[in-house]
Amino acid sequence: MAQLKRTIGPMTLVAVGAAGIIGSSFLYLTSQFFSNFGLGGTLIGMILATVFASCVALAISELTSMFPRAGGELVFSYVAFNRGVGFAVGWLLISIFTGIVAFYVTATGFLISTVAPGMNSIPLYSVGGKTVFLPVLALGVGLMLVMLALNWFGASLSFRLQLMLFIAMLVIGAVVIAVGFGAGSIDNFWPMFDSTVTGDTSPIAQSITFILPALGFLTGFSIVAVMAEEANVPAGRIGKIVVIAVMIAGAFYAAIFAATGYVLPWQETAALDSGTIEAFKVAGFPIISWAAFVIGVIGILTTFIAVFSSVSRLIFSLARVGLLPSFLSRVDEKTGAPRPALLFTAVVGLALGWIGPGGLVWFLDIGGVNVSLVWIFTVAAFYRMRRKYPNLERPYLVRFSWVPAIGALVGVGLIVASLTPGSSMQLLWPAEYIMILATWGLGAIFWFAAPRKQTAEESLQGLLGEHYAQLQEPTQPSTSSATPATTVDAP
Repeated sequence: MAQLKRTIGPMTLVAVGAAGIIGSSFLYLTSQFFSNFGLGGTLIGMILATVFASCVALAISELTSMFPRAGGELVFSYVAFNRGVGFAVGWLLISIFTGIVAFYVTATGFLISTVAPGMNSIPLYSVGGKTVFLPVLALGVGLMLVMLALNWFGASLSFRLQLMLFIAMLVIGAVVIAVGFGAGSIDNFWPMFDSTVTGDTSPIAQSITFILPALGFLTGFSIVAVMAEEANVPAGRIGKIVVIAVMIAGAFYAAIFAATGYVLPWQETAALDSGTIEAFKVAGFPIISWAAFVIGVIGILTTFIAVFSSVSRLIFSLARVGLLPSFLSRVDEKTGAPRPALLFTAVVGLALGWIGPGGLVWFLDIGGVNVSLVWIFTVAAFYRMRRKYPNLERPYLVRFSWVPAIGALVGVGLIVASLTPGSSMQLLWPAEYIMILATWGLGAIFWFAAPRKQTAEESLQGLLGEHYAQLQEPTQPSTSSATPATTVDAP
């Protein structure tokens, strides 16, 4: 059975998780956030969203420490329930991350075009009201090929770059935050809520409403679990890193929002077009404005690296257990890279990427529903594993088992909000409803067409590798195991 090589160190794994979460659009959308939710609603909502995301992260942390294998949540769902549920969760994750990969094929060029208008030349076609230009598309195709090349020789090269970019993001972000608080004024910050800007909605309602979009900016922390098989890190520490990644990303977002509200009256920022980037420019700090733009560029690259790698590992994992063609589970012996899965990821990403961001935003929207479903399945797997295998060693142990349930309830809320007419998060009718049904329908086709040359037990053994023996011969209860478990009381 093909095995991936353990080449990712602890700091790199943190970068994979945190930098894989932090994107670029939040820098431009600050104006819209302040206009709709106020500075107070934006900050409080982001903090609450970080707490809720951490609730799910805790479940993933414990499960990842038990089974650090490629695939993350699909592995946990397979073990806790059955092959069908495992495939469903894996397919949902593939559709989520593939949509993000495809989106960045043209989104990168559109970001660059804000400072290099020449990119918006030689129009090709329009989808969803957005014109796709040749230079923008060419840049995206080139970037996809770079991602393929970085991963072709194993995870080590691409994730070393990820670590360097993550450090650069933190350093530049620290400069932006320091200038915002050092040169700004508390008078720009207060009052944190202003009905003349946001309307008559109450501060509590504004804060709660922002939780939903804020959670969208925090998705991606499960990439740590998906890449766990290649982590040269103790199992208990891998679990801890999942939560750390969420906390770092949430704190980074909140600090940037707060610095933006401090450097310029947030009511003025609410009236601008380009959020944080424009706010610092208007406040008299053009260099810091460029620094914020650079953070956005880095955010695209780091997210692209993490998500591209994750899609290939999910495909590899499903092929490993006979639920996708077996050639997709092949691994290069020298580098440990799942090259067929990488090629497949690049081809699909490029094929969808030609649609352009106008159409691909639909993939991102339905991705919110799919993420919520994955959260619900993952938390359900967490509780079922505790009942089904109570004596298995848990190097990372969640002491208060009720905490992950909060994350599942939030996932239910996200689905309800997405499907409720009149909601601010309602899916676009009928395009996005058709797309989500088509995505699930395509998954059903792959399920029924799966080779299934292995029995369910053989698939489970291949999925878990050396960890399969734990299911056959349970160890002592995790609370009294030889290796002390890492415990947490609350997120």
